[in-house]
Amino acid sequence: MEIALIILHVIVAVALITIILLQSGKSAGLSGSITGGAETLLGKKKGLDELLGKITVVLGLILGILSLVLTIIMQ
Repeated sequence: MEIALIILHVIVAVALITIILLQSGKSAGLSGSITGGAETLLGKKKGLDELLGKITVVLGLILGILSLVLTIIMQ
């Protein structure tokens, strides 16, 4: 049981890292301030960013719950 939970924990952690890296940055620095007006004028594709944000929240909750369960089991 412990080994299966540890393997699931590692898979969720790697998935969370991957999803975070796929998201676009919120502050793009100077280039974001220059092109920011064009994005609001032409419209920015937000569907994928919103989906990745929701997946990040779900994976984060699963990772936290798995961490707590593993901590309780391992004691």
